[in-house]
Amino acid sequence: MEARLTAVTLGVADVPRAVAFYGALGLTPKMQMEDVAFLPLNGAVLCLYRDLALDAGVEMEGRKPGLCAIAHNVRERLDVDTVLEDARAAGAAITREAHDADWGGRSGYFADPDGHLWEVAWNPGWPLDEAGRVHL
Repeated sequence: MEARLTAVTLGVADVPRAVAFYGALGLTPKMQMEDVAFLPLNGAVLCLYRDLALDAGVEMEGRKPGLCAIAHNVRERLDVDTVLEDARAAGAAITREAHDADWGGRSGYFADPDGHLWEVAWNPGWPLDEAGRVHL
């Protein structure tokens, strides 16, 4: 398998609500249907899918989903604060306010309307190229 991330699919309860939330953060769907929407992410795709559990063949009743966070790295230290405020204004729950992290950067977390966690981070050891990609 080649090292590549092409899409992140989030199971959502309401596709139009999820699209509105991510739209308020500046993401625009390239394609949207009743049960799924596809939002471009600088070479990858964020998929918002109502029927993810059915499609994946998993039963959600009584099941706790695995904890996971999607990371969004920013170019400047105080961009963390700005993105978290934008998320709050769009209806996100801020689960951890922006703070200087013990690893030398700055980060904070928000949860989208379906509870998916996003970390917003500035990491001086992970500079972004002109296209916004991290190169380790």
